[in-house]
Amino acid sequence: MVASTSNALSTDRLPVVVIGAGPIGLAAAAHLVERGIEPLVLEAGPAAGSAVREWSHVRLFSTWGELVDPAAEKLLAPTGWVRPDASVYPTGGDWAERYLQPLADVLGDKVRYGATVTGVARTGRDRIVDAGRDEQPYTVHVRFADGAEERLTARAVVDASGTWTVPSPVGANGLPALGEKASADRISYRVPDLKDPAVRARYAGRRTAVVGAGASAFSALALLADLAGDEEGTHAVWILRRGIGASTYGGGEADELPARGALGLRAKAAVEAGHASVATGFRTQAVERDDRLVLVAEDGRRLDPVDEVIVLTGFRPDLSFLSEVRLGLDERLQAPTALAPLIDPNVHSCGTVYPHGVRELSHPDQGVYLVGMKSYGRAPTFLAMTGYEQVRSIAAAIAGDQEAAERVELTLPETGVCGGAGLFDEPENAEQSGGGCCAAPTTLQIGVGAPTTTASGGC
Repeated sequence: MVASTSNALSTDRLPVVVIGAGPIGLAAAAHLVERGIEPLVLEAGPAAGSAVREWSHVRLFSTWGELVDPAAEKLLAPTGWVRPDASVYPTGGDWAERYLQPLADVLGDKVRYGATVTGVARTGRDRIVDAGRDEQPYTVHVRFADGAEERLTARAVVDASGTWTVPSPVGANGLPALGEKASADRISYRVPDLKDPAVRARYAGRRTAVVGAGASAFSALALLADLAGDEEGTHAVWILRRGIGASTYGGGEADELPARGALGLRAKAAVEAGHASVATGFRTQAVERDDRLVLVAEDGRRLDPVDEVIVLTGFRPDLSFLSEVRLGLDERLQAPTALAPLIDPNVHSCGTVYPHGVRELSHPDQGVYLVGMKSYGRAPTFLAMTGYEQVRSIAAAIAGDQEAAERVELTLPETGVCGGAGLFDEPENAEQSGGGCCAAPTTLQIGVGAPTTTASGGC
């Protein structure tokens, strides 16, 4: 499957290396197979969707109808696989077991597990060398679970490794707060699985700080509120870097992803019922530890002691193994430069973006792509459907079908909320994010430009 590094070998005969056997990586492989192109999927974990399995207890706010890629379904159909009920909301575990693993099994030896990518480069060229660069295939350095190392050669590299392994810290300036690392045993960066007895015991009857303002924070607040109903003394302290405004709890009933809207409403109910209190405009600078933890803000405010801290402030991409390829990334979001303005939460917080593909995802080194959640860099609210369109377009481009690569039509749901300064709202500015910013889903095309219909609020 893996060719030699000989420059005489036509790159068209080389495989496309896909990094990550998650939903977007496996969809990329399915689209490549559909185009007659050989994929090689490298998955660091022991099974398909290894990252998804780590949040197997969390229910998605997308239905099965939005979580199955069309090319993947075609690949699965001959095996007798039947798409689950399109109206049902699966858990992460359901998604991995009922869709991702069967898809990986169909791909067979095109997927290799326990394979961690440690570096990507142009063959024989580091990032400073111009001469002959564009004609060289890619070399992918891989370390396997048994410690063995290998160099693979590829015509293109599709990085769908996601951002799950690099959660953002509690520190408001993007760096770990003072004392954060020293208190690592009392700080979690994941939505807790309270059905696990050990995890439940960790939070039952205790005071827990939840830091974050998105769907994951809503989930944690709702779970802790349920626990408070069963276990006396359980309380959550919700820490927000901005104030309470119309958009604080998400789109609510206006959200076209109803399950996502319902999460925000459950978080609101937790606060109103007294199971959670709120600290607003609180930007953490330090975590002090004695018997309990005390969070200290940049302005000197100190919270009452807590027993545990759950940090859900987003994720960021691991770009370390891409240091020798030339990427065009936005300096703020670490997303492709053409995509970044469409998803920048400093401008809007709509949670979706018009469909896009190879044009927005290309880099100075042609043939290397960041896709899926990784393409969003530090921006939040990525949808699987967006990733499926990304890899469909990229597979078409690799196959030389530029017309198909740029002709992408897809209707995406809106969140129902939109406002400015999504990352750093001052309390007085949080009120500006009024109700429904984006009127209705629209059908758009990659490369065409602005949406065919527009809505107020800069969506």
